[in-house]
Amino acid sequence: MEEIRIAVYVCHCGVNIAATVDVVEVARYAGTLPGVVLSRDYVFMCSDPGQDLIRQDTKEYNLNRVIVASCSPRLHEPTFRRVCESAGINRYLLEMVNIREQCSWTNEDKEANTEKAKALVDAAVRRVHYQEALEVKEAPYNSSTLIVGAGIAGIQAALEIANSEHKVYLVEREPSIGGHMIQLDKTFPTLDCSQCILTPKMSEVGSHPYIELLAYSEVEEVSGYVGNFKAKIRKKARYVDESKCTGCAVCMQKCPYTTDSEFDLGLTKRKAAYIPFPQAIPNVATIDPDICIYIQSEGKKCGACLKFCDVGAIDFNQQDEILEVEVGSIILATGFSLMDPKLIPQYGYGKYNDVVTGLEFERMVSPTGPTEGKIKLKDGRDPESVAIVHCVGSRDKNYHEYCSRVCCMYALKQANYIKEELPNTDVYQLYIDMRSFGDGYEEFYERLCEEGVIFIRGKVAQVTDQAMSDEERGKLIVVAEDTLLGRTIRIPVDMVILCNALEPQADAGEAASRFAVNQKATGFFLERHPKLDPVATPTEGVFVAGCCQSPKDIPDTVAQASAAAARILAMISKGKITLEAAVSAIDEEKCSGCKTCLNLCPFGAISFDEERKGCQINEALCKGCGVCAGACPSGAITARQFTDEEIVAQVEGVLV
Repeated sequence: MEEIRIAVYVCHCGVNIAATVDVVEVARYAGTLPGVVLSRDYVFMCSDPGQDLIRQDTKEYNLNRVIVASCSPRLHEPTFRRVCESAGINRYLLEMVNIREQCSWTNEDKEANTEKAKALVDAAVRRVHYQEALEVKEAPYNSSTLIVGAGIAGIQAALEIANSEHKVYLVEREPSIGGHMIQLDKTFPTLDCSQCILTPKMSEVGSHPYIELLAYSEVEEVSGYVGNFKAKIRKKARYVDESKCTGCAVCMQKCPYTTDSEFDLGLTKRKAAYIPFPQAIPNVATIDPDICIYIQSEGKKCGACLKFCDVGAIDFNQQDEILEVEVGSIILATGFSLMDPKLIPQYGYGKYNDVVTGLEFERMVSPTGPTEGKIKLKDGRDPESVAIVHCVGSRDKNYHEYCSRVCCMYALKQANYIKEELPNTDVYQLYIDMRSFGDGYEEFYERLCEEGVIFIRGKVAQVTDQAMSDEERGKLIVVAEDTLLGRTIRIPVDMVILCNALEPQADAGEAASRFAVNQKATGFFLERHPKLDPVATPTEGVFVAGCCQSPKDIPDTVAQASAAAARILAMISKGKITLEAAVSAIDEEKCSGCKTCLNLCPFGAISFDEERKGCQINEALCKGCGVCAGACPSGAITARQFTDEEIVAQVEGVLV
């Protein structure tokens, strides 16, 4: 039987640990424990000299177990695992003891902290006696990538990966890619034309040899694991043959049936046969089955598009297709939706004609919008005064406590629109706090101050048409608290623009379940770590980019999308994945086939073998969480690295 030879290293972590833990005493105590042949304290164990200590001592003292008492293993366990392997020790024979977050940072009682650190080290020493070397396995990695959502985040990530000559499946539920960005007129703070900078990227996506664009499609099912995912995608029937359609729009011209335009947020109408906007990619028509009378009447009425399409692209026999693709990784770039301001009735949205949302105003000022870029009231007049209301549903405990991040800056941008077209119009910005945090943002804010925009710090209580003076008659009155003046004010205006909150997509919960990712309390997708890993999710191989993870502006969205693409390209370059060895294992002889573990596994790693009537674990999917081992009534499941012997020994060490 192998002799257990343990080395314990106690880190000062500068003064983070040493200020409130007697690390010298902890190291001395560790040296008295069974199996410990070497014990040291060092200022920074994670430094190169600290790592070299482990390598040198392993060779000199013939070590086969290493314990490092320092900070969180989440931060430095990979570092010390690599050190152990370079010294010839299996990575799973390392044990880390967290004496920073769990001892030195808990209180300032140095004596009590030192005793606790001793107990934790004792527990680790007892535990490592039972640890076993585990074999790390590798699996091939499929170089194709699935990207869900084709707004600016999905487009950017797709191009980053495809330009490296790797296959991308880009899925978008709408008939065209572009997302919310293509609906904007300009982008802050440089006032670039949004469509001018996005359309070339959209066009590149549409013609890229390494991108398979699946617009008007949705992912219905995902299975597998990192490096080997399988996805079922429903490609919805357009009732138009994409290979024949030339985008001539004759079907749109001849179609007599209309409904509200989703692209223009109901400010204009579209036909049953439609192309969402002029720059749409793919630039082919779609026939809305809910509006088309030919589909509704089963071919007994209309059919004008069928009659006038010279290329014969109309195909009412078209059915939904189910495509199955295999990919190595997935990027979720599903974007955001906007809160319905009708949920805050005191702001008058839906009640008063000239109360509009920020995105509706964007469509209004766009040259391709319903007013061809002219800022007009519903009765056709130019507004003489406009109020822009910030934080509509954001930073509000009744709706969303979080900040939507983009509202302050697009409110400033919209004030600039008004001042450029109607310089004599009074513009009021009603804000809680002005958050101009990005590069060039504060300068843009200062510019608007100089242009005569009126800033009022205070929360709007109500928008009403109940006049209290001749000045207010025929106007919308914005009632707000001016916190700088310390009083309630009434501002009569012609138009009110609401900066409504960014929200997760309505079906974000369904998507989270489908792709096995978690959601935050806000409903946005949860990243693996908010600072150190903001693009990955706890599900290996599934990444997030853009506003599906949290509200953010275009530059941050593009940066996150590129980061997600870079992570995937690194795995593609490696060509294989390393599978975690500390996973659960099932003893087939003990398994009774009760399926308790099958129903509890959060990662779908367990399946039932009908032939032998027992469960089995897919080690590539298993994350070693131990839920199955704890729940198994037969004791058939062992969580490697967390065996009963290890846990009992560790508990004994803490309690002694």
